[in-house]
Amino acid sequence: MANIKSSAKRARQNPKLRLHNRYYGTTLRTYLKRARTQIGGKQVAEAETTVRLATKTLDKAAQKGIIHRNKAARTKSRLMKALNKIKA
Repeated sequence: MANIKSSAKRARQNPKLRLHNRYYGTTLRTYLKRARTQIGGKQVAEAETTVRLATKTLDKAAQKGIIHRNKAARTKSRLMKALNKIKA
């Protein structure tokens, strides 16, 4: 048990923040998996919308500190590269 007021408060906040972060991480992984599956299946129209959603979620996660901004940029780059490859 925490003896200091601030650490006690932090201990109360951590579970709520953890669930909040977990939500963003799970959503992000879902969109990425869906986008990669559609790209692999050569479903161009569906893949475009899903990649757009995945990009938006990546940016949001990076902004909130769930993932590093460079990881977000790298993942977006790879997704767009794969999408452009099946478009051509």
